[in-house]
Amino acid sequence: MRHLFILILLLAGIQHVSFSETVSRIEPPFWWVDMKSAELQIMVYGDGIGATEVTMKKYPGVKLKKVVKVQSRNYLFLYLDIKKTARAGKLDFIFKSKNGKTEVNYNLLPRAGSAGAQGFSSKDLLYLIMPDRFANGNTDNDNWDKDTVNRSIPDARHGGDFTGIENHLDYIEDLGITAIWLNPVLENKMPEDKYRSYHGYATTDYYKVDQRLGSNDDYCRLITESHKRGIKMVMDMIFNHCGSYHWWMKDLPCDDWLNHQGGYVQSTHNSFAVADIHAPKSEKMAMTDGWFVESMPDLNQRNPLLSDYLIQNSIWWIEYARIDGIRHDTHPYADFGFLSKWCKRVMDEYPDFNIVGESWYTLPWWQTDSKVNPDETHLKTIMDFNLFNSLNKTFPINNEADFHLRNLYEVITQDYLYKDYNNILVFLDNHDVSRFYKNEETSLDRFKQAVTFLLTTRGIPQIYYGTEILSTGEKSEGDGYLRKDFPGGWPSDKTNAFLCENRSDLQKEAYDFLRKIARWRRSCKAVTEGELIHYAPDEGRGEYCYVYARIKDDDKVLVIMNGSTKSQIVRFDKYYDVLGESISGKDVITDSEVSLKDDLTVPGKGIFILEIHNK
Repeated sequence: MRHLFILILLLAGIQHVSFSETVSRIEPPFWWVDMKSAELQIMVYGDGIGATEVTMKKYPGVKLKKVVKVQSRNYLFLYLDIKKTARAGKLDFIFKSKNGKTEVNYNLLPRAGSAGAQGFSSKDLLYLIMPDRFANGNTDNDNWDKDTVNRSIPDARHGGDFTGIENHLDYIEDLGITAIWLNPVLENKMPEDKYRSYHGYATTDYYKVDQRLGSNDDYCRLITESHKRGIKMVMDMIFNHCGSYHWWMKDLPCDDWLNHQGGYVQSTHNSFAVADIHAPKSEKMAMTDGWFVESMPDLNQRNPLLSDYLIQNSIWWIEYARIDGIRHDTHPYADFGFLSKWCKRVMDEYPDFNIVGESWYTLPWWQTDSKVNPDETHLKTIMDFNLFNSLNKTFPINNEADFHLRNLYEVITQDYLYKDYNNILVFLDNHDVSRFYKNEETSLDRFKQAVTFLLTTRGIPQIYYGTEILSTGEKSEGDGYLRKDFPGGWPSDKTNAFLCENRSDLQKEAYDFLRKIARWRRSCKAVTEGELIHYAPDEGRGEYCYVYARIKDDDKVLVIMNGSTKSQIVRFDKYYDVLGESISGKDVITDSEVSLKDDLTVPGKGIFILEIHNK
């Protein structure tokens, strides 16, 4: 409620005195003292406000250094210099015109100092949730204006919200999750009958969460409750585009606020062009300056006012809500110079923070201090779509077919291209692609091997909500089918899969398997921090086992996956360079001891995760 009280004070501080020009919106709504960057941009919006002259009453440590007027007469951009000596309090701005004057108070707050801004790393396990589809904890916020919940339509609003997620934090914690990534939570007030923006990727207000999910205070409370359980929060942000019903679309500040401001021009979606040294400028700009879709206008981050606005918005959410990380959507689609400046500015302010960028191609080129990109991106983490693309090739659905684990091996061999291969987000599926588990499967062979690999390979693992209970959905059916409601998240659901007794036998087995490895992983430094050493499967010579070790100081884990439908013999002397003189290990899956002095028979499509005992 503290933040709501501040907003009330802010609104109460706008005083009009015989004045036709009005102030109707100020962004950011408040700021903090003692930030590392002294500069603050304040966007002021109101009827005719651009025609006023602005001054600021004297305030120790704070200076109004410039006022920027733009093409629209309804905007002003104020730039402040806030020195380290400044203390929390209220700034007084005076807007004067021939019609009179008005005073506006602006709050400078002390920094929170609470948990948050921790970043995320290979020590974490992320759980991706589409908030509208996880659980409905507050039916009072289901409907907004003319929009209504309709769960019978896959692409309509279904009513999930922050309270629903908060109500199931115990479930998430028990599963072994250490960080939650929510698909976008900011306001998406797009006409539901036309645009179906339940997914959250068409922002209409950068400083308010979507009220169908809850209030800003509800969001902050969810993060606070997550932090109490040792669970971090990752916020999905989109700076490439906004929604076509964003409040500023009826009155854009500048003639170049958008790319192709005159009307919709489609992006080529050829993200290869951004990194292509042979691509002409026109090809690059056709990718970055085109609109993602017609309902999502493309923002021109080369406009310095917009650039500052977006950078400050991300910092505002970090400081205000105490989020721990950002996942940035459509990363290659935005202006490269802006992206580099943004990432650096955030990391300068919050050195422990992390941003993961969504890029489907040219992945090593995007990571900070890249070996192949001469220009600095300052982007710490990227999403491993190379590994994702290999997974379905590796694990055919046919129960009688072998798994081609060499595909995984070959992707991992390319890690020399990355500056930091442990800062790569690895995943089996997410909200944009078909679910990994398929309806036609009758065993858990694919699931268990894929989950084992995901939770023990290098990088930062991410689980998509429902994976643990074998949720299915194909891209060909439509995006809504990839984002099904979690069964039990709504009071009317016939089945509540949050409870063990309501899961099928196969779901119980899958859930227990994933949970066991996830919880073990949290305390295994060899997996979360260690080096990876692997051995090539040679299927041509009948060797179908993929064997790799994770090593951190004296902690060692040996993972053995048999891709063949037939049993395989593993001779441990082959792995002497990682096992040394160790003679035994404990299998994490079965809790049984395994001798390293004897050959090991690995059943068809079998798995061992061996914690190696020191000699």
